[in-house]
Amino acid sequence: MQIPPASWDERIDDVWNSTDERSDSETVSLIRALASERPKNDAAALYERASAHDFADEESAAEKLYRAALDAGLDAYRRPRAVIQLASTLRNLGRPAEAIELLRSEKADADGLDDARTSFLALALVDLGRADEAAVLALTALSGTLPEYGGAISRYAAELRERPNA
Repeated sequence: MQIPPASWDERIDDVWNSTDERSDSETVSLIRALASERPKNDAAALYERASAHDFADEESAAEKLYRAALDAGLDAYRRPRAVIQLASTLRNLGRPAEAIELLRSEKADADGLDDARTSFLALALVDLGRADEAAVLALTALSGTLPEYGGAISRYAAELRERPNA
């Protein structure tokens, strides 16, 4: 019996799941090769290329590709990840205000990524010198996951929120 070939998404996942076996540039090359199998403006291929450049600390290339992927219309799985990753890239490019605007423009969704969005938002706020506001966001998100002390952390976050500089 012949084993059917792996799907494109499965092959992409295989590359991402084995990044510790190769250099960053080899990962970029492998993703680029897989992306070339799809049409030039394929949103998923653009996103995967952006992610590869991001992974290799090539933020300028990643930003352009993330924006192209979002413009091309990503699926419900990749779109929120692209937004988060683009925001992180903008922050790394020294543009935390843009990262904040992008993350705040996203609505909470049932994608399971709200804490990730909050984490990257908090990092961008710290970059802008708004550490108290970042702490409030992070502590509020964390408080909901704590079986003990969640109420206390929530109250402390509320106290921080009420401080004049928060």
